[in-house]
Amino acid sequence: MNDFKNNAKAAEQAMRALFAPTPLQKNIYLSERYGADIWLKREDLSPVRSYKIRGAFNAMRKALAVDATRRQFVCASAGNHAQGVAYVCQHFGVEGVIFMPVTTPQQKIAKTRAFGGANVRIELVGDYFDETLAAAQGFCAREGAHFLSPFDDEDVIEGQASVAVEMVEQLGHAPDCLVLPVGGGGLSAGMLSYLGRDQAVTLVEPVGGPSLTAALAEGVPKTVKIEDTFVDGAAVARIGEKTFARLNHIKPERVHLAPENRICVTIQEMLNIEGIVLEPAGALSVDVLPEIADEIAGKSVVCVTSGGNFDFERLPEVKERAMRFLGVKKYFILRMPQRPGALREFLNLLGPDDDIARFEYLKKSARNFGSVLIGIETKDAAHFPDLMARIEARGFACRDITNDEVLAEFLI
Repeated sequence: MNDFKNNAKAAEQAMRALFAPTPLQKNIYLSERYGADIWLKREDLSPVRSYKIRGAFNAMRKALAVDATRRQFVCASAGNHAQGVAYVCQHFGVEGVIFMPVTTPQQKIAKTRAFGGANVRIELVGDYFDETLAAAQGFCAREGAHFLSPFDDEDVIEGQASVAVEMVEQLGHAPDCLVLPVGGGGLSAGMLSYLGRDQAVTLVEPVGGPSLTAALAEGVPKTVKIEDTFVDGAAVARIGEKTFARLNHIKPERVHLAPENRICVTIQEMLNIEGIVLEPAGALSVDVLPEIADEIAGKSVVCVTSGGNFDFERLPEVKERAMRFLGVKKYFILRMPQRPGALREFLNLLGPDDDIARFEYLKKSARNFGSVLIGIETKDAAHFPDLMARIEARGFACRDITNDEVLAEFLI
């Protein structure tokens, strides 16, 4: 363990040739809200707006130390890992071949290309990541290139531990509680290996990708079905073998699952109140604070905001999901009589703070009735029970489909 700590410190020092330590900032808003001394370790302010640059840098640095003639490195990623690898390839003057799914948004492709410049070649292969990964690994086998894992690699884990090295130096001591997001486990494995098993920690996964939760339940890494890809930076189907070996002592109750729609509320709050842009995975450590409010009261807490690569074209989706989580937006199928004045009667049932956000005739379900998809926004979720009571008393048939995943997928 001492070797690991020394290596992590050496990695952190070597990184200074690439970028300055990311800030550790006390957040007054969160501190007052939860009655704690809350600090944000701003990995969203690294050169590539995520901590992934650290592991990529350390792994490439050590590979080149073993063989200085190695000129080609490969990764498979559609996000932060690709950008970190591209940046580091340009720094070391080596060739990077970055495999990305064909479905990768152009914004991410352009950013990766910008970070890597002439040192990076991007290969778009496969509709799904598994196909992309297989293509990257096949390329490495044929060409003898060095594959850079996004998390399941000892040198990558060691590089991510540099976050803990900086944090302790900046804070002056280890925090009473550390809050970390978990995807493949590289960041949490690195930081906790550096800080030791006595470090109090809360780990957070998205509900749609609970790979650590599943591994702790089984005692070994287990592949889980990704139910929601919204938190794309942490929705990992299987935690790494090497990372889990460093996390298997964690008590299951220390791992929390964050609902994707609630994360949207957190993203909005941090943007609107604090002016901090976080990607969904980067918001996980802040999102879980209400669940641990009692245990962190009066303590020093560090939340690692792991990334800020947020595509603002997703803002409408974030707003939509946040409103649905808060209960201030709902969708209904309304059975509307096909007669003059019926629509006006329904509109008269709405309260002064109720607004129709969507209105779409779906079909006539009978000669005298038609089905309407209607979306309603209100200022207070408590308004909906009264509205439903008025609708029922008037005799309109109305079905709430807000949380019906099948109907919502096709209709909303």
